[in-house]
Amino acid sequence: MRVASAASLGPYQSAVVRIGFSATWLFFLLRELPNRRELYGPDGPWSWDLGNRLVGGNHAFTALLWSDSTVWFELVYALALVSSVLMMLGWRTRTMSVVFMIGVLSLQNRSVFVGDGGDNVIHLMAIYLVFTRCAQVWSLDARRAARAAALGRDARDRAGPVLWAVCGLALLAGTWRTSGSGVLGGGEWWLWVVFWGMWAVQGLWWAVRRYADADARALLDVLANLVHNAAMVVIMAEVCLVYATAGWYKIQGSRWQDGTALFYPLKLDYFSPWPELSSLLGTSGVIVMLLTYGTVMVQVAFPFTLFNRRVKNVLLVAMMLEHAGIAVLLGLPFFSLAMIAADAVFLPTSFLRGLGAYVGRLRRDGRLPGRRGERGQGADEVERPRTLVG
Repeated sequence: MRVASAASLGPYQSAVVRIGFSATWLFFLLRELPNRRELYGPDGPWSWDLGNRLVGGNHAFTALLWSDSTVWFELVYALALVSSVLMMLGWRTRTMSVVFMIGVLSLQNRSVFVGDGGDNVIHLMAIYLVFTRCAQVWSLDARRAARAAALGRDARDRAGPVLWAVCGLALLAGTWRTSGSGVLGGGEWWLWVVFWGMWAVQGLWWAVRRYADADARALLDVLANLVHNAAMVVIMAEVCLVYATAGWYKIQGSRWQDGTALFYPLKLDYFSPWPELSSLLGTSGVIVMLLTYGTVMVQVAFPFTLFNRRVKNVLLVAMMLEHAGIAVLLGLPFFSLAMIAADAVFLPTSFLRGLGAYVGRLRRDGRLPGRRGERGQGADEVERPRTLVG
């Protein structure tokens, strides 16, 4: 109980997951910027009326169906872009994680037939990240806290209350728009209870940190650690579930059993951005067989290797290389980026700390943007708890 409540486990892993998924979603939104209105907006074949009928049946959340105005669509799309950038940078991460989730759900639930398996992973992780303390390292929030600690005092937070008030006004407008009566009721009322609850907790957190005594702050910190650690366990379980189900379903397929499954997608024009390379691999029966069987074995075995650190790390590298190959051979870069970001929750803490120290040295040497002489995060940090499998 002390381990689960005294600290937020996996600060580096949660930071990598935050950066990875927000960057993946940002790159996707930027790539589809010229086609955004056809994919998710008023000019798409999946019309506003069809979207309303679907959401009326599955009760999914999407802010894009509050209005069929083009201006409203552009505003929501711009908000999704901005929240992705701020989430990646770790600015006001508690608030940005909720706004990021709203952007992901709004766009994906508006047109459910757009995307691939990577969208499903982003959809789930956007929800899980709301419950994590994923900005403890490698974030603007962490840098602001470090500067305040170096000065020996709490930095006065002026932007936080303003952001909280703006979010409250936005929640009020959204609640009124969906209820039709200005109060909770009608539609998915429970979802608005969740949103208002998170908004209230955010205000309570700021007030306790600002005015309450040490015992009250310690209690909130313990509760936040418990929620964070539970969310990290759910993220790890989700990744294991994805690979386990994928592997066991493959075993049941005759093409995977005879070792020829990889041959067929390599021959599809839609999944051949590099036809010459696909043809070269597809003509070698040995390579096709090894990759087919290797994919199944890695996916089935991975969940069983989590408590053997060496074997887990080997399979983790193999899976990341597999997704990199999918990005190149099959032309699915965002699916691959999403899965690699999900796999990053199992990266060793020592590797991530070393990576942070290396990036810090590059910044001090002037090879990366940043002020000269600024200390790289991770170089002189106190050793933090590892994850259960880190």
